[in-house]
Amino acid sequence: MENENESVAVQSVEMQHPDYQKEIVDIIKSNNSPKVIREKLSEYHESDIAKTLDLLDKDERIKLYHILGVDILSNVLEYSDDIGKYFGEVSTKGKIGILQSLSPDIAAEYLDTLDEEQSKILIDLMDDESKKDIELINSFDDEQIGSKMSTDFIVVDEEVSIKKAMKEVVRQAADIDNIMTIYVKDENGTFSGAIDLKDLIRAREGDKIDDLIISAYPYVYAEERIEDCIERLKQYQEDSIPVLDNNNKIIGVITSSSLVEVVNEEFSEDYAKLAGLTDEEDLHEPLKESIKKRLPWLIVLLGLGIVVSSVVGIFEGVVAQVAILISFQSLILDMAGNVGTQSLAVTIRVLMDENLTGKEKFKFVIKEAKVGFVNGLILGIMSFMFIGVFLIVSKHIPVHNAFLISICIGFALVLSMTLASVAGTLIPIFFKKLKMDPAVVSGPLITTINDLFAVVTYYGMASILLIQVFKLY
Repeated sequence: MENENESVAVQSVEMQHPDYQKEIVDIIKSNNSPKVIREKLSEYHESDIAKTLDLLDKDERIKLYHILGVDILSNVLEYSDDIGKYFGEVSTKGKIGILQSLSPDIAAEYLDTLDEEQSKILIDLMDDESKKDIELINSFDDEQIGSKMSTDFIVVDEEVSIKKAMKEVVRQAADIDNIMTIYVKDENGTFSGAIDLKDLIRAREGDKIDDLIISAYPYVYAEERIEDCIERLKQYQEDSIPVLDNNNKIIGVITSSSLVEVVNEEFSEDYAKLAGLTDEEDLHEPLKESIKKRLPWLIVLLGLGIVVSSVVGIFEGVVAQVAILISFQSLILDMAGNVGTQSLAVTIRVLMDENLTGKEKFKFVIKEAKVGFVNGLILGIMSFMFIGVFLIVSKHIPVHNAFLISICIGFALVLSMTLASVAGTLIPIFFKKLKMDPAVVSGPLITTINDLFAVVTYYGMASILLIQVFKLY
């Protein structure tokens, strides 16, 4: 028993994670000399140091900035979610040093958050190489993949020997973090392929560099729209993928971390669009701007909602005769809306593939219809059983009548969920065909349209089955 307790205690200790943030704060607040503090902090990852910035007051942070120095501080700030807040606490000279040490894409992203005059002043004070890199990235629209690239990469000529290639890698690696993949260009500067660093290290001096080059290495063009090439980028599990200009010369790379960020931004943007917003809203966005984004679509949906309510009015006679149906209306509407939203989300992702053929789209619609039907059938059977029992036990409705009502609800679920799946697939495909963004146009419409389908299906089914066929009322 004692051994078991000791084992549990050991496992408990092993599962406890060190509180790095507290340790770092204690080091910074200590009375040790800057040299000692810097040496102790060097044992921690920059990400952990970045997480402690919010735990310090402004004076303590400024003290830390001076201790770390520009190079280390820039690495720390790259992991921060609020780089602008801390950047504003640094002197102009410090800002220039940090901007020149930051990855150019991150520096450009931060400068975009400043007003034009302030951004221009900082760029003008930077060295020529950093200025050139930032201006290159800023030359692309936010929707183009070039705006997300990094200009930190290693490139060698395809004509050099293994020994010279290795020397060139060592020379360039001094200022570059992304060294695992070496890119190759020909005598005209045209991208020829890539070499894995480990293959270059293993190569012998007599080997030919041509044998190491992966000529079929993936790449993208800087002017390509992010949404058009993001699916291709996700297919490759590479540390970085080269970005080419229109002359097939490499001008940057998309790193794996940048790719994750781009994917997250795209899905966040699509999520906002599905809610009927033109852009993703920010926490600090003015009330007026938020209202301007949401109100137009809400007015459109109000009109469609009135149409749905009018359709319900058509079935007033059915509701009057079978009042219990009102209790289950929300069930039908909610399930149809849920299924339609699922199909819409899947369809938006599928439509990101620009090479999708008409035949593939047709197969996809059929597949989604089948999914909606099978799910509807399963839920319909469950509803038939549970609602029938519920009506008998709680409402004291005769067994025959109770199960006739529940079978009507079950049929309505099957049909409405099938129609909702088809609508959630066809509507975005239709708008995509019209060269309209399916996420923007489909999102606000799909729920209301599915409500319309569900209402017609539900009360239409009740009118046919309960009143005309079974003559229940």
